[in-house]
Amino acid sequence: MNTLLIDFGSTFTKVTAVDRQKAEIIGRAQDFTTVDTDIQIGLNNALEKMGARLEDFSEFYACSSAAGGLKMMVSGLVPDLTAKAARIAALGAGAKVVHTFSHELIEEDLEEIKRIKPDIFLLCGGTDGGNRSCIEHNAKMLATLQPQFPIIYAGNRAAQATCKEQLKEWDVSICKNIMPTLDTLEIEEVQKVIRNCFIRRIVEAKGLSTVNQLLGSIAMPTPSAVLQALHLFSKGTKEIPGMGELVAVDLGGATTDVYSIAKGAPSQNNVIYKGIQEPEEKRTVEGDLGMRYSMHGIVEAVGLDEIVERSGLSEEEIIDMLTILDEDKSIVPADERWEALDFALASSAVSVAVGRHAGEWEEVYTPVGLQYAQTGKDLRDVPNMVVTGGALLQSNRLDDLLSYSYYDPMNPYHLRPQVKDLWVDQHYILSAMGVLADHDPDVAMKIMKKEILNVKH
Repeated sequence: MNTLLIDFGSTFTKVTAVDRQKAEIIGRAQDFTTVDTDIQIGLNNALEKMGARLEDFSEFYACSSAAGGLKMMVSGLVPDLTAKAARIAALGAGAKVVHTFSHELIEEDLEEIKRIKPDIFLLCGGTDGGNRSCIEHNAKMLATLQPQFPIIYAGNRAAQATCKEQLKEWDVSICKNIMPTLDTLEIEEVQKVIRNCFIRRIVEAKGLSTVNQLLGSIAMPTPSAVLQALHLFSKGTKEIPGMGELVAVDLGGATTDVYSIAKGAPSQNNVIYKGIQEPEEKRTVEGDLGMRYSMHGIVEAVGLDEIVERSGLSEEEIIDMLTILDEDKSIVPADERWEALDFALASSAVSVAVGRHAGEWEEVYTPVGLQYAQTGKDLRDVPNMVVTGGALLQSNRLDDLLSYSYYDPMNPYHLRPQVKDLWVDQHYILSAMGVLADHDPDVAMKIMKKEILNVKH
């Protein structure tokens, strides 16, 4: 039984052919995504490169981030609580959070919403039985706009009926409160609804409806597929053991995505948790850290002096090379100078992104002495790191590059992973395996164990 797995990416449409009986990949190819014309053209071009046709396969499964992925805006009450919970829910479901609002919406916020035109708006705020005036105000403000995108309500139960009435002209999905109490995070239902919205509305809006009819169903956003593959790789199946807790990094031209499958709870008696207890499965997206489209964000995050030190190039050389990249973002390293610049950019992007994803401690002095308050996840005991993305896969100094993102005993309050095993997704199969995992997790796991290389470090 041959299965075709398709990832309609923003830039490339990637196809992976699998023989499920042998648990083997029998072909792979990619071509430019043609979402602006007919997305099936890019699909057919990729199949032609692989020497195959759709008729050669008995089943098809797909994911998509074409046309920029799933743009989501979220609003919550307090930035460190409900707004953060909303971002965690959205990112974990594969959405791209383009703006987060806290407290009450104002007219300028409505103008921003009209300008961005999100695919979905996640409306939350207030614990059950807590503040309801903010979310009711925000629903009333949204109702003044022309209905044009689905709204997911996941806030205070007591305000649910009022908000639904205010938004009666809109497509509104009602979910459990993502933060029913101050120390509880309930995001599973919201994530399912986000995925359903993607299938029901966004696929058609992105011009994928004809392909969707042909293939049966586009199952999920691409980031959701990657997270599903990492979950499987970490946890395993009933028949095949997983690899244990992990952190994964996907370094791209525009963003750096970091995933963790790890509990991350405080590991010492003198550590208390501060803020929201983050979910075991977490994804963060750093939109200012990318190898080409967001390279200036990398420089800004670490400073030009750090790029000079890591590359061995002069400040003048780096500025000149960045100017060249501004004009042509397709440049790939062809000599030692360009390799040195890419090393500095990639190591900095990964270091900053992993640092933002991981938790940290701060000292707290109490009547019983010094203790520590932990925000975020303690990843120090995570043994595995999985990496993908062109700049990482093509680096001939991968371990040196990643070492900047590992736990540093000289900076012990930053709870980064102490990596023992390094895994390389050499052929970009994670999204394909995440889609396959929905239907045959054992085969997906067997393929990942063959294809994702353990290079130690």
